[in-house]
Amino acid sequence: MTQEPARFALYVHWPFCARICPYCDFNVHRDRGVDAARWSAALDLELRYWRAKTGARRLASLYFGGGTPSLAPLAVIAGVIDTAARLWGFEDGAEITLEANPGDADPARLATFARAGVNRLSLGVQSFDDAALKFLGRDHDGAAGLRAIDAALAAFPRVTADFIYARPGQGDDQWTDELSRAVATGLRHLSLYQLTIEPGTAFDRAVSKARWTPASEDRAADLFDLTQALTAAAGLAAYEISNHAAPGDQSRHNLNYWRQGDYLGIGPGAHGRVTIGGRRVATETEKNPARYLAQIDAAGSGVIVNDPLTEEALLAERLTMGLRTLEGTPLPPQIFALLAARIDRNVASGLLVRREDRLVATADGRRVLNALVADLLI
Repeated sequence: MTQEPARFALYVHWPFCARICPYCDFNVHRDRGVDAARWSAALDLELRYWRAKTGARRLASLYFGGGTPSLAPLAVIAGVIDTAARLWGFEDGAEITLEANPGDADPARLATFARAGVNRLSLGVQSFDDAALKFLGRDHDGAAGLRAIDAALAAFPRVTADFIYARPGQGDDQWTDELSRAVATGLRHLSLYQLTIEPGTAFDRAVSKARWTPASEDRAADLFDLTQALTAAAGLAAYEISNHAAPGDQSRHNLNYWRQGDYLGIGPGAHGRVTIGGRRVATETEKNPARYLAQIDAAGSGVIVNDPLTEEALLAERLTMGLRTLEGTPLPPQIFALLAARIDRNVASGLLVRREDRLVATADGRRVLNALVADLLI
């Protein structure tokens, strides 16, 4: 895959879910009904705040994440798309993604999102196995997941689905069957995540009380290798540690993250990286939805962090994000010189390769990416 230049993107966080999954550590809150007009007005103000900061640019992608943004009132989603188009405008072929759960994938509702401008749907299927879905705290069954994929493929030109593997007791045959069923639906993009136990989640509390035991590192590694082999054979090769796509169907929005492009983050708890006045800054918004709305009313923005990134932080992000991908990350000559001994050590260990001005993690390097990046930077 030839790397394109990093671009300008917009991420909108919708923090509400019908239920909170036991593995989730995102900024999510139980959906108890929202004031659509107030949320539309707040997000409009936030967007206008950022337009004054960024000036005239064109958006390559817009991503509604969460939470469950498919639960958001249609007026909120359509309003953000319309405002973004008015303030910045979209590049030709811009990608506009909405996350949804299978239980919200009613064909008529999906059609309204498509008419509003959404052209890519991301479905949180997670599994086709009913027992696994119950364990993961999901509110749909395997049949609903398959119906949702069919409905999404009928409504949108591009569809992706998330699945979680390396679950306790999951065997090779079980995962092979599940992944084969996913490929057979006609999906051209899959996000396949190993189950991780995040601090503070319900799963973290359950594991700490020995209610169940996560898959071992060796077992997870075996399933990772199986995943790479199965997706490659199906024409959905990995282009990032957890993401697999047919040629041309890679997530443009996520590629912009991994290539260190600029992106605005709005909505409660959203993060952003944007270049203002020649300096790349890290931004965060207020996480609590009520306080977020109140801050926008008072100040026109929900931003609580707006910090220029140091050279050290920029390098750390470049390595952490760029080495996740199979294309790796470009580095200037002075960085290659600065890290020469550490790079050479990891090249000799088979964890890195250098391709002209690019540093690329090998398959073995991507398996131990956190340790690899720490070794490069410490």
